[in-house]
Amino acid sequence: MKMKGLSLQSVKQHPSLIPLYVCVGAGCLFATFYTIRLATKNPDVTWNRKTNPEPWNEYANKQYKFYSPIRDYSKIESPAPKFDN
Repeated sequence: MKMKGLSLQSVKQHPSLIPLYVCVGAGCLFATFYTIRLATKNPDVTWNRKTNPEPWNEYANKQYKFYSPIRDYSKIESPAPKFDN
């Protein structure tokens, strides 16, 4: 016995479930997109340590936030610490 609302025929009988499925689907897509974005764009994540041992130095004057009202990062001082060996 299937649960009500999980088959296409059941959804046709209860159309009020359609917005629920749309919102849950959109939330899942956004969460997947954001997780992939964090794994590929975040300076804390290193996929290839041999070619780029310190990836956070690339973001000294770049934006890596999802949204920021500042457009030109080259004119402001980077909040990242500078480590000298």
